[in-house]
Amino acid sequence: MLRLAFRLARSGWTELKVLPLKAAVALGSSGLGQPPRPEQLWKAFGIVLPIGLITFWALPQVTIVMSPSVAAYLIRKAPGPIARGDLVSFTLSHPLAGPKPVTVTKYALCLPGDRISMIEKPSMSPGKWDGWYYCNERLLGVSKPYGHNGQALEHWQPRYGEVLPGTIYVGSSHASGFDSRYYGPITIERLRRMEKLL
Repeated sequence: MLRLAFRLARSGWTELKVLPLKAAVALGSSGLGQPPRPEQLWKAFGIVLPIGLITFWALPQVTIVMSPSVAAYLIRKAPGPIARGDLVSFTLSHPLAGPKPVTVTKYALCLPGDRISMIEKPSMSPGKWDGWYYCNERLLGVSKPYGHNGQALEHWQPRYGEVLPGTIYVGSSHASGFDSRYYGPITIERLRRMEKLL
């Protein structure tokens, strides 16, 4: 065990000794004690700086989607009005989402003025009911009585028979998606239209 520790320390010391040589070569020198070659350094700057600037500009423009309920990995803001089937992002504040607001991405499924209905049917969980949500008589999804961690889920109860003006029902086809089935439609001013990049 002691020999192994000694070998590791010695190899670490060897790496530390060649570190100045590696730094000198990276900065344009052909080796330790050799004169610098500024043209090499300028070539490196010519490659690294544009890549760094493009990355600095591009990263705030895209959002990484970490949800299995949306068929996208990278999205960005898109101009124009929200249409049925568009990706939308918004900030969600809900006890089940955690103590801090989170940004979520869903699909715009049912638009203002569309007929929305929910039929309660017995759940697979004894004594519980699932909500079957329909938009213009097309099934959007089915609510569950419990979440992944066993927490009780209340499903949203439509009251007016249509999606109210200024709101959109959002969701996905994912059976375990946390969407308007549980918190109802979202006001349009809270939604940002997005487009899929990857």
